[in-house]
Amino acid sequence: MEDKEIRASFLEALVIKTVVKQKVYNNTLQSFKIIKKVLAQLEKDYRKIIQGNLKEESMPRYRERGPFEVEFKVGGDLLLFSMHSNVFQFDDKHPVWNTSYIKDDPMNSYCGMINIYNFLADSFKYNRMNDIGYLVARIFVNKDNHFFVEGKNQTDEVVKDFAIDTISPGIVRQIIETAIQFSIEFDLLTPPYDQVKLATVDQMHQKISHSKVVTGKRLGFTFSSEDV
Repeated sequence: MEDKEIRASFLEALVIKTVVKQKVYNNTLQSFKIIKKVLAQLEKDYRKIIQGNLKEESMPRYRERGPFEVEFKVGGDLLLFSMHSNVFQFDDKHPVWNTSYIKDDPMNSYCGMINIYNFLADSFKYNRMNDIGYLVARIFVNKDNHFFVEGKNQTDEVVKDFAIDTISPGIVRQIIETAIQFSIEFDLLTPPYDQVKLATVDQMHQKISHSKVVTGKRLGFTFSSEDV
C-alpha cells in the first residue's frame, strides 16, 4: 500500500471514530439531562409524600452543581451524579466484549459514562475534604443510545440487553431509586478501635474546626460485592 493510500485510510478511520465519539457524547449528554429532570421530579414527589414528617434540612433536595454534576440529598445521604466529558472503551476482560452486539460492530463499545457516588451529606456541609464517597452505580451510553448499568443492587446480568435497551425517564427513575435505596440502607459503621486509637494534634485541631477527621460509611472496611 502506497503512502497516500495509508494516509487516506488513516484519515478515514480518524473521521469515523471522531463521528462515533461525538454521537456518544451527545447521547450521554441527553441522558444526563433526563437524569436531571427525573431528579427534579423525585424531589417534588418525595417532598409531597413525607411533608410534615421531617425537618426542612432533612427533606429531599435536588441541586445542580454545574453542566456535568448534580446532587440529590436525602436524609443524611448525598448522591452525586457526575457525567464524564470523555468517551471510553472497555478493558479486554470486560464481559461486554463477549456480546454479539460488540463483536458485530466494535464501534458500539465506545461509551460515555455517568457515575453515581454516595457521600455523607455532612461531608459537604462541613467541608470535610478528606471524607470518603463510594461509587454505587455507573451508566454507560453508546452511539445508538443503548445503555447498561453497573452497580450495587442494579440488574444482575449487566450487559445482556445492551443491544436493545435505550434510556428513558422510566428506566432512569428505576436506576436512581435503586441507588438511593442502597445508599440509605448502607449505614455508617464505627471504624475498628485500633485504627483510631491514636490521633495527632493537627487532627484534633481539625476535628474541633468542623470535624475534619476522615469519615466514610465503611472507614476501615473494603467496599465490594459483599456489601450488597
